[in-house]
Amino acid sequence: MGTLQKVRIDKWLWSVRIFKSRTMATDACKSGKVKVNDASVKPSFLLQRDEMVEVKKNGFNLIFRVVDLLEKRVSAPLAQECYEDLTPADELNKYNEWYVGKARSEIREKGSGRPTKRERRDIDRFKDKA
Repeated sequence: MGTLQKVRIDKWLWSVRIFKSRTMATDACKSGKVKVNDASVKPSFLLQRDEMVEVKKNGFNLIFRVVDLLEKRVSAPLAQECYEDLTPADELNKYNEWYVGKARSEIREKGSGRPTKRERRDIDRFKDKA
């Protein structure tokens, strides 16, 4: 895309849409959640093509290889062309395993009111068996 040789890591993380804002990208760098080639970096670190970027975000360890450099934020399809996602599948499935069984809330018939203490115990016993 561009002819840039180097770009700040915080700008790149924001422009390829890994973080929603540049401030969030900068804060992640400052708190040691961003590594380039296994070394923690400051927000001003100058990133080059073919470097490995590790990001700890929301409990996930994401790994990217830099394909192209950007300074301005672009659309999601264009942003995905600028990096290669090397995050292992088991890391991506970590959320799915945690989320199983938490999909929706309980449904009770309209007009039946709150469960009584006895009904509540019956519901709890039923859930414990499942």
